[in-house]
Amino acid sequence: MKLIHLTDTHLVEPDQILYGLNPLERLSLAIASINSLHADADQVVITGDLTHWGQLGAYHALHSSLAELKPPCTLILGNHDNRDLFRSVFSDALEDENGFVQGVQETAVGQFLFLDTNQPGTHSGWYCANRLHWLSEQLARAPQQPKYIFMHHPPFEVGLEPMDRIGLVQRDEFLQVLRPYLGSVRHLFFGHVHRPISGSWHGVPFSTLRGTNHQVWLDFAAKGDIPGSHEPPAYGVVLINHETVVVHSHDFMDQSLKFSLGAQKPQAA
Repeated sequence: MKLIHLTDTHLVEPDQILYGLNPLERLSLAIASINSLHADADQVVITGDLTHWGQLGAYHALHSSLAELKPPCTLILGNHDNRDLFRSVFSDALEDENGFVQGVQETAVGQFLFLDTNQPGTHSGWYCANRLHWLSEQLARAPQQPKYIFMHHPPFEVGLEPMDRIGLVQRDEFLQVLRPYLGSVRHLFFGHVHRPISGSWHGVPFSTLRGTNHQVWLDFAAKGDIPGSHEPPAYGVVLINHETVVVHSHDFMDQSLKFSLGAQKPQAA
């Protein structure tokens, strides 16, 4: 399976810019790159913060842009999103019995679990009792089946204080629901932090990447405002089989020189 992971598109109204950048233009460039290089992908997943201010026009712009995307796409919400306005535009989006943007997809490599950590009124991640119960039921239905989890907020600290301050609130409760099934979770994909980060959490491999617009600067001393940057945007190319999960981060706007490494000859300095 080939999966494309996008995150934190932060769209605004089509006539607006954000942090001096045009989020819609950058998403369009990402889509053009995916269509050109990865039209064979089985799926694209965007892990939240689809818009920056939850504007209706931004969701319409997102809908129009994604109509150009060749592979199928699954969307989940982040802290900047508005669930009701999102649903008014994406009426066929995921939905659980409580109205959250959550769902399970059976694939050739296992279960994809898409989670909703959005909570109106806060930028922190939220996973309430109803959502925890839903997740517990999904996990229990096929306890041994390989699982891949997609969510916006990471369920642990990443070492960047301004981002950890607005991470998932119910970290302990989330871990307790997941703990009996940790051995079957092959990978955890998330967004929110706008950084290329990978590692493991209780033995579960995880990865995230830069958003398609602005980024969070790697500043371990920052304690107040979130430090931003204009580092290049990226999307992930994930290659999954029954033995490996390989995640490539692609800076789709990179304009640096491309050449054959094998064509070089000794040259004087």
